[in-house]
Amino acid sequence: MSVAGPSSKPIAVSYCAVCTLPTEYCEFGPSFSKCKTWLEANDQAEFRRLWGEGTLEKRIGTLSLEKQEKLEADAAKAERKADKKAEAEAVKKQAAKITIKREMRTKRKVATHIHGLDLFGVDLKKAAKFFAGKFATGSSLSKNPQGEDEIVVQGDVGDDIIQMLKDKVAVLNGAPASQVQKVEAKKKKDPEAEAAA
Repeated sequence: MSVAGPSSKPIAVSYCAVCTLPTEYCEFGPSFSKCKTWLEANDQAEFRRLWGEGTLEKRIGTLSLEKQEKLEADAAKAERKADKKAEAEAVKKQAAKITIKREMRTKRKVATHIHGLDLFGVDLKKAAKFFAGKFATGSSLSKNPQGEDEIVVQGDVGDDIIQMLKDKVAVLNGAPASQVQKVEAKKKKDPEAEAAA
């Protein structure tokens, strides 16, 4: 008599569209009540399997009424906190600006400074490398006078970068062109020219 081993059949996993976790794990996510509402509206069979009559009692087991209420209160509190955080991030993104500064260097050379791409989820190292390859020029990540990261590209490429933002090119996807602010930096004074005058 042979003993059957574990099943080799693939298991179909149902994922939540709200929190993107498998539906069994929605209760551990930040938006449990939204997940439950979505599941009830979109997959009745899975909803009954997880939250149908009798299922909840089996899952809760021997928890006291106070512990059940505390768990529900904690879940609601975590959900409110996640909603506030998402709201704050959305407001921050709306207020954020991408600054493209054109700076004159000596002997008609120009550098373009790009600041604020990281606020929209752009990887600055990848973007600097992308600009270096795209414009065949020097491009590096450095700190601005305020101590924040910015990309410095050799050459007058501000308009090209704005066009790339509009076209949502490669690493710049996610950064809105509507929130770009162009700045013209004052030319640095040449100490030799001042001494001659």
